[in-house]
Amino acid sequence: MPDKTQPTTSSNLTNHLILTVYIPSLIMAISTGMLIPIMPLYAATFEVSYGLIGIMLAAEGIGNLAFDIPAGLIIQRLGHKKVMLLGAGCTTLGHLALVWAQDMVEVMAYLLLAGAGAAMWSISRHSYIADLIQVQRRGRSIAVLGGIGRLGVLIGPALGGFIGANFGLRAPFLVFAGLTLVGALVVLLWVKEENRQDRATAANTGGPGDILRTHYRPLLTAGSGQLCAQLIRSARHIIIPLYGADVLGLDVQSVGLIISLASATDVLMFYPAGMIMDRFGRKYAYMPSFIIQSLGMVMIPLTGGFGALLLVAMLIGLGNGLGSGTMMTLGADLAPHHSRGTFLGMWRFIGDSGDTGAPLVIGSVADVLGLTTAPVVVAGIGVVGVGILALLVPETLQNKERSPGQSTGG
Repeated sequence: MPDKTQPTTSSNLTNHLILTVYIPSLIMAISTGMLIPIMPLYAATFEVSYGLIGIMLAAEGIGNLAFDIPAGLIIQRLGHKKVMLLGAGCTTLGHLALVWAQDMVEVMAYLLLAGAGAAMWSISRHSYIADLIQVQRRGRSIAVLGGIGRLGVLIGPALGGFIGANFGLRAPFLVFAGLTLVGALVVLLWVKEENRQDRATAANTGGPGDILRTHYRPLLTAGSGQLCAQLIRSARHIIIPLYGADVLGLDVQSVGLIISLASATDVLMFYPAGMIMDRFGRKYAYMPSFIIQSLGMVMIPLTGGFGALLLVAMLIGLGNGLGSGTMMTLGADLAPHHSRGTFLGMWRFIGDSGDTGAPLVIGSVADVLGLTTAPVVVAGIGVVGVGILALLVPETLQNKERSPGQSTGG
């Protein structure tokens, strides 16, 4: 719960969000995006097999996934600000250490630390904004957060590629550390330290077991929908490059252009997504989002060249942009007030499982049935997610609006 020093008016709240959430998030997003073109090349310098390179690159995601639930518990005890700073510190140290790493075991250990830090950073930021923002403007606020992540993917890779090409593959890790320290400084200066729970309240705060017993239904239903949704989102980053290169025979430059233009379309939709969520309801954003992405996936095997794949990729980007921040907003709406950090840690774990599972699903299907079948299977998973979210998950904006005493201002 934010303390009484937190801003209350709409303009003050917006300014506070810009300082405490959006600016450090943009810095972190650009830093992370900067490493997208660097990490595979950096891993290859250790002269190991492609399989081992894949294991190295998966280490950060594994650290993130493993620390999602513990991060939620730590937030309940330490508060948002301390956990944001702790997460930024671990992420900075983990990536900075890569400058001096000598073998793949070191690399994996450092990336596991960075992944744990990323979990703490992401969940504390999510919980902070959920505590601070009323439900009627939560969709816009979190959609902007999602849009900032997308901007990082647009800006960061070009910056990372330039630094890596001119100063060496380890130089971007130094820049990453410098940028993340700036983001941590913004948090240190501007995020208010909220009042922590007293002992009696802390004793009544539910742990993961309590949350599972009392909130198993939304975690099972909405969580399953989110799992499918995050899988299809992650799958596009794998299927589109592989299909373009291996099936259509496109060169790396052409594939990169397709991904960049699709990402640009994605970025354009984040604010409309927030407006739709807050004006009409969460379902009016995430239902069309995953329907459009599923439709685009089905169309990938029908493409026969650069232009057709570009149009389909942009359609999928449009759908993904329409879903900007929707799963974070849904999780914030469903989270219980007194155990929000713990619930959101579990919610994030489910979503990250979808991200982590996408390469495994695509690889298995492609090995057995062929690469052209993989996007159809992914589309089917997306349709299952749409069905779950449509039939089993209530409209959380409508439910909250009808609660007595809920303000509609801002």
